[in-house]
Amino acid sequence: MSFVMCCSSFVIAQQMADASLVAKLSNPYHKLDKGPRVFIDETHHNFHTKDGRFKPFSELLTQDGYQVKSMLNFEDLGATDILVISNAIHSKNVGNWRQPILSAFSVEDIKAIKKWVNNGGRLLIIADHMPFSGAANALAQSFGFEFCDGFAQLSQPRRQPDVFSEENKRLLSSPLTDGTFGTALKSVTTFTGSSFQIPPEATGVLKFLKGDECLQPEIAWQFDEETKVKDLEGSYQGAIMNFGKGKLAVFGEAAQFTAQVVTNNNGTFRFGFNSEHAPHNIDFLRNIMLWLSAKDTK
Repeated sequence: MSFVMCCSSFVIAQQMADASLVAKLSNPYHKLDKGPRVFIDETHHNFHTKDGRFKPFSELLTQDGYQVKSMLNFEDLGATDILVISNAIHSKNVGNWRQPILSAFSVEDIKAIKKWVNNGGRLLIIADHMPFSGAANALAQSFGFEFCDGFAQLSQPRRQPDVFSEENKRLLSSPLTDGTFGTALKSVTTFTGSSFQIPPEATGVLKFLKGDECLQPEIAWQFDEETKVKDLEGSYQGAIMNFGKGKLAVFGEAAQFTAQVVTNNNGTFRFGFNSEHAPHNIDFLRNIMLWLSAKDTK
């Protein structure tokens, strides 16, 4: 059995936003503080928050003119605002990354979010490897998506990021990659995430192929010969979909959208859009936000 990249040796408490990276865009898509409003969820014990591990994300969007705010109350959302939910988790699984993984969202939460998107809201769901994919699955299922609560990996030597590219046929042509919204791309890099099945009406963006795997341990990061393994042929790590009057983007890896550093006994490592292995991730994030904020859903 092959195992997940070097992040498996990282201590989560040492995973921090990269304060050395300050986003500076020469061609912002919106005038400063005049762009669409973006709310980052902080109501579901989120591992990534506006001023925490997603600070580089929020700073980059601010440079692009978006009005970035923390969401502390769902009622603050306007009809066509953008809501980013990244790595939500149930209170009973905070610091307890073992099965069972409970839903981070109540039945009432899911009904409210689904209704809001149907009426015109723009939603970005990001659910990383176990336990976050399991915690988000009930919300994802309400839109027709189904997560594998585990650790997704490409069929390649481990201890390196996963590159989805045109060359390896894992980056699909879509409005997020063909230049319809923003910059045309040939590759996107992710850093140990999850996988999911998509409904027929969704458009896949990051696709797994036969031989790619989802490892499903009982306890996060603890793998052995008994660990359940699922082949990921036909699964995805990124997809978009129009839903009613609104839009939905689903991604199974969070680090690609921010800049983080991890320190362990071997030194300090950068992963995210600050990594030398992810030269196109900033453009990819900007494309996603352009698509989400576009007025029509055609």
